[in-house]
Amino acid sequence: MIYLEARNVVKQYAEHTALSGVSLQVPKGCVYGLLGPNGAGKTTLIRIINRITAPDSGEVLIEGHPSQASDIYKIGYLPEERGLYKKMKVGEHAVFLAQLKGLSKRDAEQKIAFWFDKFDITSWKNKKVEELSKGMQQKVQFIATVIHDPELLILDEPFSGFDPVNAELLKREILELKAKGKTIILSTHNMESVETLCDEITLINKSQAVLQGNVKDIKEKYKTDEFNVVVKGNSFDIDSGLFSVEAQEMNEGITGVRIKKSQDVSNSRVIGEISGKYEVVSFNEILPSMNEIFIQTVTNK
Repeated sequence: MIYLEARNVVKQYAEHTALSGVSLQVPKGCVYGLLGPNGAGKTTLIRIINRITAPDSGEVLIEGHPSQASDIYKIGYLPEERGLYKKMKVGEHAVFLAQLKGLSKRDAEQKIAFWFDKFDITSWKNKKVEELSKGMQQKVQFIATVIHDPELLILDEPFSGFDPVNAELLKREILELKAKGKTIILSTHNMESVETLCDEITLINKSQAVLQGNVKDIKEKYKTDEFNVVVKGNSFDIDSGLFSVEAQEMNEGITGVRIKKSQDVSNSRVIGEISGKYEVVSFNEILPSMNEIFIQTVTNK
């Protein structure tokens, strides 16, 4: 089931085209990566989905119907540019933001107590926002994003300001929300997070969607038929038409090599040829990282 769909969205600012006919489909209950270099158009699309601005043409559909004003209550949005009132107390600020999303004060206080305990910031409830570190403020803003139990979460650079421990905490929380059936759009430059969290992605470059699909399928498409092979012995000497040796390293009785398979040659033939001469310790295909695919796509290399 498709939860959110953008159809041929166009947005122009004076002489600058921010989006040029961008379309995408976000399945319900998935983590969907919205990727691209700075200035590509990602934030403009996010603002259109949030009804902060309107497209010049095209449309956004939520659960099959054109987006309408009431849909904003189904959305939790964590913008890249954070904004908390520095002089307010943390607990009061969280209640204020929850009430903006339609919660009563009583419900807001109950939910905040739960989330503050989960994120280990209860002791900061009566401190002013300005006393919090950037990472602690980020926790408060994430809580404000999820406090009203939205169906759709849009997280723009959510790991900014987090140390590795808290970044891992947030990753686990995102996966928990996905397990509960939430739909999550994740906009990030952190390609490691894309690898571990995203089911599908759209890569926007120069206002256009240039790469879309399932993360595993994309990695498969961009593979280069290279493998890491480890064999027992202090050398690797096979002259074969099935593969070429790209690199070789010996280490205490074993030899590691990187090979590139010839076109239309099966893995089993390659393994068979190697195992006919050496004891194979491991044979692993090298798949490109999302970071490598990102760079290759936006630079056309």
